Amino acid sequence: MTIAQSALLTDLYQLTMLQTYHAERMQETAVFDLFVRRLPDRRSFLLAVGLEQALDYLENLHFTAGELDWLAGCGRFTPQFVASLENFRFTGEVHALPEGTVFFPNEPILRVTAPLSQAQLVESRLINLLHYQTLIATKAARCVLAAPGKLLVDFGMRRAHGAEAALLAARASWLAGFAGTATVVAGMRFGIPIFGTMAHSLVEAHDREEDAFIHFAAAQPGNVVLLIDTYDTEAAARKLLELAPHFSERSIQIKGVRIDSGDLAEHARRVRRILDEGGLKEVTLFGSGDLDEYRLAELSEAGAPYNGYGIGTRLDASTDAPTLDMVYKLQEYAGKPRRKRSEGKATWPGRKQIYRRTDENGILAGDCLSLENAPQPGEPLLQPVMREGKRLGPPEPPADIRERVQRQLAALPAALRANRTDASYPVEIAPELRELADRLDRETY
Repeated sequence: MTIAQSALLTDLYQLTMLQTYHAERMQETAVFDLFVRRLPDRRSFLLAVGLEQALDYLENLHFTAGELDWLAGCGRFTPQFVASLENFRFTGEVHALPEGTVFFPNEPILRVTAPLSQAQLVESRLINLLHYQTLIATKAARCVLAAPGKLLVDFGMRRAHGAEAALLAARASWLAGFAGTATVVAGMRFGIPIFGTMAHSLVEAHDREEDAFIHFAAAQPGNVVLLIDTYDTEAAARKLLELAPHFSERSIQIKGVRIDSGDLAEHARRVRRILDEGGLKEVTLFGSGDLDEYRLAELSEAGAPYNGYGIGTRLDASTDAPTLDMVYKLQEYAGKPRRKRSEGKATWPGRKQIYRRTDENGILAGDCLSLENAPQPGEPLLQPVMREGKRLGPPEPPADIRERVQRQLAALPAALRANRTDASYPVEIAPELRELADRLDRETY
């Protein structure tokens, strides 16, 4: 078992609460919602990703003998409580937004219904899994919207916050519309196309830049993408013209060149001119180096003739908005709706559903958050995905999720598609839900 699969990959307070529930025999059905309270300043929508990993976690959750021994010896828990965990399994049900669905603040992307201890324990890991992929998928989707028609590749593994983050960032960005990733294991694990060029070190290790190009092309004849900005970008482009006959004689085609530094727009224009005038019009231009949706928009406005981009640090760390205010809150226990009333953090109680309306052109027109038993106009978004601790169907093919994302992004209102920071989307709270919240507020605790 890896650390990522451990039942102890949780916050301590989950276990201290579970011991309290065990001692007081509080095991009636609880309902928790996982949602985002508010959008970061530079986000106008979010993309729900990570459900596959969340369901896998729930389906396989258990305590190993070694974990139980450690809990028994750490001095914090009673023998009776530790013994109760021997047969711990998740036996509840889950409703969720299909992966790749656009959502907005206060809209549950996951609802867990299970005995209280089961529903409580899973909080930390569920947020951990859904938060990161939602964060990265949203960032990636914004890059896709900023560079329509461009080939985008995840280059961020080396700056991702750990191995699991690097792998899941590759998945999330591909689902959001990227062409692939440089993270090789994502190709094996998820079937994501992998892309790669070369580093400056390969050029520097040679006495002559052109020898580096020749040797790399000989080693990778089917994927000759050459990094040309180690010394002088335009001079390197001219060297390719001189090397073209050498490559042609060996039936090697230069697929593309990568530019990673300097004035990316100006270098691209100059290199494109050099290559075109030298008869290498088929060679593509690939840009990289501290890129994100803002830089992509700037390069587009500057008319930079790139065919694609590698997006690294600013994607995998989502540097402009590195966290979401994602929470997991109790909304019902023992058949009674519950409502947190903390200042600035009040929740909407009860079992809820999201209803989405579209206009005559299929563009998103507004959502309504309502009680599950008070239907509203529009399409209900939360779907049952797990019952009695088992999935209701096989994992959804990633290609299907990717297609859903494309449809969702195409249905966004124009202001949201343009990544405008002042854009907003209407989410109405149904009267029945407001009335329930008001009633609970009048009760004394």
